[in-house]
Amino acid sequence: MGRPFGVPVYVSPSWFLVAALITWVFGDQLDRILPDLGPVRYLVSLFFAVAFYASVLVHELAHTVAALRFKLPVRRIQLQFFGGVSEIEKESETPGREFVLAFVGPLLSLILAGAFHLGMKAVEPASVPGVLLAGLMISNLLVAAFNLLPGLPLDGGRMLRAVIWGITGKPMAGTIAAAWVGRGLAIAVLLGLPLLTHTGILGNRTQDIGGMNTVMDALLAAILAAIIWTGAGNSLRMARLRAHLPELRARTLTRRAIPVENATPLSEALRRANEAGARALVVVDGHGDPTAIVRESAIASVPEHRRPWVAVSTLAQDLTDGMKVSAELTGEELLERLRATPATEYLVLEPGGAIYGVLSTLDVEKAFVKAMARPQS
Repeated sequence: MGRPFGVPVYVSPSWFLVAALITWVFGDQLDRILPDLGPVRYLVSLFFAVAFYASVLVHELAHTVAALRFKLPVRRIQLQFFGGVSEIEKESETPGREFVLAFVGPLLSLILAGAFHLGMKAVEPASVPGVLLAGLMISNLLVAAFNLLPGLPLDGGRMLRAVIWGITGKPMAGTIAAAWVGRGLAIAVLLGLPLLTHTGILGNRTQDIGGMNTVMDALLAAILAAIIWTGAGNSLRMARLRAHLPELRARTLTRRAIPVENATPLSEALRRANEAGARALVVVDGHGDPTAIVRESAIASVPEHRRPWVAVSTLAQDLTDGMKVSAELTGEELLERLRATPATEYLVLEPGGAIYGVLSTLDVEKAFVKAMARPQS
């Protein structure tokens, strides 16, 4: 939909479902307040839905601007079923920055609510502008209040995480605490929201309680609870991921390789590799400079009786600069380098440029899965 501050904004298809739902619900409210509008009320309601999600976009842009200010890359902003999300690719370096990054979103929602409240004073309350401004004020207050709840994946949960991180000095401890609070919130929403609406505490009229309204309230509570519960679980998994990333080291995961020339028969190249205890083949030119990697899958596809007649060059993948990685890369830096140039194998070089070996993507995946399977200490 655009690239504010250089960050692409996408609208999920689920947004259109929510926009239709908001148009329907808000249209019914308008019919009670301004019955003379007639069918036009649904056009006004659609405008409200778009304006509400514009407010959500401002909320997410606040997170984005703060992240860019802290030099944290933002992949994209996505508006979806319930609100929006700013996909920030890296963790904050300090708990203070994490707290600020989380707080600016609800703060902007509160500022917007205040602006809409001031706008209400300049118009007639029982008019289309008055109802729209009141609805936007209330919706932004609700967005701010909901996001300030102290449980992941909500902004309040990130603020709680930052506080516990600051006290303990352990970001993982903050994540675990805030995620479990988030799961508690999910249960509270699942059980509490239908109860509140059924008793009329939220201001709904007694005669409206029951029937389809009760079913809709229960469905809304279940969807919200599922989103919060799933988000809390994802936060825990991402924290474990980041905690184990330092265990991924290019040097320890690299397979030993031997250099071979283009015309070398595959059987001879494999014989040399077995003698040297190597598990990979790198094709070199006459000066000994690497030019290609013999793909493991290609070797496996050649029957053993044909290997003496197949040159390694026919099974090799030409090297690009992106397929050459340093043996010193670890963790997130290593994964970012591999993600920048997708391939099945990479040539690993010493800092001086000498060949260290070949890194297989499959080996990285296996090491990652093995690390994630271990309990966090």
